[in-house]
Amino acid sequence: MRQSETDVTHGADALPSAECPKISQVLARVGEKWSVLIIIMLSERPRRFSELKRAIGGISQRMLTLCLRGLERDGLVKRTVYPVVPPKVEYELTPLGQSLREPVTQLAKWAQSHIAELDGAREAFDRREALERGKTQSVPEWAGNPQSGWMASRRR
Repeated sequence: MRQSETDVTHGADALPSAECPKISQVLARVGEKWSVLIIIMLSERPRRFSELKRAIGGISQRMLTLCLRGLERDGLVKRTVYPVVPPKVEYELTPLGQSLREPVTQLAKWAQSHIAELDGAREAFDRREALERGKTQSVPEWAGNPQSGWMASRRR
């Protein structure tokens, strides 16, 4: 098989196709919105669970727990339990997690600097979609498809 048939991209940075599923798993973890925010928060210093929850608005306790466990499983976050009463638990980035600091920060900066453009594009898309729905809503849903709606239920 030729090289171009086995690689995801062509050229010097080509990735073997066999690695795609693994790369996809890593990107799913690292690219998940809560994981990105957790990595950014932990890149500053170690933090306790409640501190992370307060700092990351909108995340539920369950989702924060799941994300932290996933990041810990992937070797990006270290969980330290201190033997005190009440128990004190801190989370910090591992050296592997620290290596993500720069790319994740750059991604966050890109998002921040392009938020107005993204919002404008979303609004324009939503307007187009609403116009299209308005044009098609004047025709009953079943009229275009005899297999659906009232007619289909009468045939059964």
